[in-house]
Amino acid sequence: MKDYMKVPYGYLQRQFAEPEPILARIGQLVKTGQLTLGAEVERFEAAFAEFIGARYAIGVGSGTDALFLSLKALGVGPGDEVITAVNTFVATAGAIETAGARLRFVDCNEKYVLDPNKLEAAISPKTKVIVPVHYTGQPVDMSAIQAIADRHGLAILEDACTAIDAGQNDVRCGAWGKLAAFSMHPIKNLHVWGDAGVICTQKPDLAEMLRLMRNHGMTDRDTYAFYAYNSRLDTLQAAVGNALLPEVRNHTDNRIANAFAYDLAFKQVPQITIPPRPAQDRAVYHMYMIQVEDRDGLLAYLKQKGVSAKVHYPVPLHLQPASAKLGYGPGDFPVAETQAQKIISLPVHPYLTQEEKEFVIEKVLQFYGK
Repeated sequence: MKDYMKVPYGYLQRQFAEPEPILARIGQLVKTGQLTLGAEVERFEAAFAEFIGARYAIGVGSGTDALFLSLKALGVGPGDEVITAVNTFVATAGAIETAGARLRFVDCNEKYVLDPNKLEAAISPKTKVIVPVHYTGQPVDMSAIQAIADRHGLAILEDACTAIDAGQNDVRCGAWGKLAAFSMHPIKNLHVWGDAGVICTQKPDLAEMLRLMRNHGMTDRDTYAFYAYNSRLDTLQAAVGNALLPEVRNHTDNRIANAFAYDLAFKQVPQITIPPRPAQDRAVYHMYMIQVEDRDGLLAYLKQKGVSAKVHYPVPLHLQPASAKLGYGPGDFPVAETQAQKIISLPVHPYLTQEEKEFVIEKVLQFYGK
């Protein structure tokens, strides 16, 4: 029995140990001189839209830009309120704030996603958009969210930044709402070699607006429909995306298999709480997140043994300094606050070896005396 093994949380060095095929693709692109938008971006957008099940995909500079531009396309501005989950990554809240709206948080449920049962209490006459977050790659109950949004006449912007290839009832995340935002940051299930994002929509008018909005509002080189932003998907990154998109399903299936192995090993440990795994959900395990007793002790123990475990995130957004002006305080979102004291993320990436996976399981069980 080994007592130490370096098990990394990330995997990019393994994935790109032989980067020559992608470098060759980029080399061919450079020779064309088409380094802003162009055919490579169009190919990626068409392939990504087909993969998600959307009519349109618009490549932008980052997942945060995808959220921000989507909110602006929906007309969000000062005086509006936008609702999202309190336990999401800061980018979701940051996009809402910088779009000019007031943040309204909702507590999460045992799946770590926005709780539909608590959503309507946050809706006010100023509410304009609901932003459910498919956090950790776990789908939100979109049927319930959609019913509430329809009842109140609200738009839905899916934050699917961590949920490429996730789905529910055979509908992929990103194909439910008016708009959906995706991230292709290097830690995501589909990623490029830097920052990049995609917006998906079924609406041709929104697609056209967003194509203009990402590129200064330019209808052609000399005509500007409106003043806007510079958030184009980099053409070099589109080339990387085109190379990696065919691998996404296999990578996702590997993540799911790794998560299943963890679930099987941990489900009998009373100190570990595994989130529900509904049969209708296809979770893609951007993070394998569980709740554990003595989280900090387990985290220290795993790191001592070489396992790179992490905590995402120890302080919910309503308790961050950036949220002080919103008027929230301790106890306002008890589920998220309780989870923040117990959550831990284990390596689940598609390049884990069987030996590494067994070592992680062994050390977690060992810590709890199993």
